[in-house]
Amino acid sequence: MNISLDSNRPPTKAAPAARAGRNDFRDHLATADAEGRRQWIYPRQPEGPWYRARTWLSYLLLLVMFVGPFVRINGNPLLLINVVERKFVIFGQVFWPQDALILAVGLLAFITGIVLFTAAFGRLWCGWACPQTVLMEMVFRKIEYAIEGGPRQQRENARPPWTLEKLTRKLLKHVVFFGLSFVIGNTLLAYIIGADELFKIITDDPRRHLQGLALMLLFTAIFYGIFARFREQACTFICPYGRLQSTLLDDNSIVVAYDYKRGERRGPWPRGQGAEARAAAGLGDCVDCRQCVAVCPTGIDIRNGTQMECVHCTACMDACDQIMRKIGRPAGLVRYASENGILHGQKLKVTPRMVVYSLLLLLLVGLETTLLLTRSDLDTTFLRAPGALFQQMPGGQISNLYVVKLINKTSRPIDAELRLENLTGKVSVLGPPLRLAPGQLSQASVLVELDPAQLRGASTPLLLGVYAEGRRLQKLKTVFMGPRHDLPPQSKP
Repeated sequence: MNISLDSNRPPTKAAPAARAGRNDFRDHLATADAEGRRQWIYPRQPEGPWYRARTWLSYLLLLVMFVGPFVRINGNPLLLINVVERKFVIFGQVFWPQDALILAVGLLAFITGIVLFTAAFGRLWCGWACPQTVLMEMVFRKIEYAIEGGPRQQRENARPPWTLEKLTRKLLKHVVFFGLSFVIGNTLLAYIIGADELFKIITDDPRRHLQGLALMLLFTAIFYGIFARFREQACTFICPYGRLQSTLLDDNSIVVAYDYKRGERRGPWPRGQGAEARAAAGLGDCVDCRQCVAVCPTGIDIRNGTQMECVHCTACMDACDQIMRKIGRPAGLVRYASENGILHGQKLKVTPRMVVYSLLLLLLVGLETTLLLTRSDLDTTFLRAPGALFQQMPGGQISNLYVVKLINKTSRPIDAELRLENLTGKVSVLGPPLRLAPGQLSQASVLVELDPAQLRGASTPLLLGVYAEGRRLQKLKTVFMGPRHDLPPQSKP
């Protein structure tokens, strides 16, 4: 699979020799001219079954995105990424910094899944589920069509002279864009700080939430800049996914591809010309109508092969299929296919690289499942109090002072209890009982008293169990300090 911007290279599989003499093979980015100046793209709105399927899927994804922060599962939001408080909620399950290993393994599994999916099926994520594509093509672009009209009207509105109608349409469009960016920015903020905190910022005195208001305006400005100005350049200049294609794709990966064996050579199809006469003239099915270019949101020509900017949005597939139906030829001149599928007629096959990725993904998923199943409801740290020595109690027992820190990882209150597991003695919590509210971090001092006869010297291993709701949640290991003269006598052999 060749991904290239160099027009001086010899023809490749994606740019066959039949097109070597053409002067339309790309030598620069579609969104910039030869001097590097921005070239605006005004794509025509696609029509067809692929576009309708993407539209309905986009509606579902948009619903999930905008409703997600406000959906509660066991009192927790569906998704929360609170970096400030280091609290993460995924599908209602709370994760803390102590769960960093679980989050890291889950992230690795997600990335490996994307790599495996891309190696097999190309950039389906970009065209069908990426928030940038969904919002740009299914929300902002449609609003632009509704207010300014199609590509011809949009180009006319971007050129002087500036009439009152042009200014009115431009102003209305950007006001709507800014309002939508404000809604999107606030939704993102709700994913970070939570819906409750967002409502406080909106309804409370603004002077008490200057930091939150600053974040609101910042997110609004970022999204407005992306969807009103930056647009497809966010995919081509910022997102590294397109540049990774050269390492993730091979000749067996499914991509949006032009069937050059069937389409070349290109040429108009005069009325009344039959397929046999056209084949005899050395012409293929492509009539060079450039409708695939007209609908492309990144401005590329799919006939030049797989390119960095292609997000697999299927707009060119719908446009080409419409032309093929009009001239009485089979659909699929531009379709989902692999390079080997077009060149040799091969179906998708499992490659050694896919096998390695699959095994790695299974390993990561298995490890993640194990970590989740063995994850404790409480995370407990039990350490000796700094600078504290052992004390001899009035009854002769030896005592040590410890500090215990507990985090309730659940969405329910937990009453915790500490018990000695390997020795007989007394464990006393200095202060109120260890009752933790959902998500609460609690710290307390703990006094452990042992009979001197149980001590093994200056340092005795100590094992404690953390119990809640009638079951042991954790085991804690530490040492108990005692007087050196209490060492038991050594037995002679």
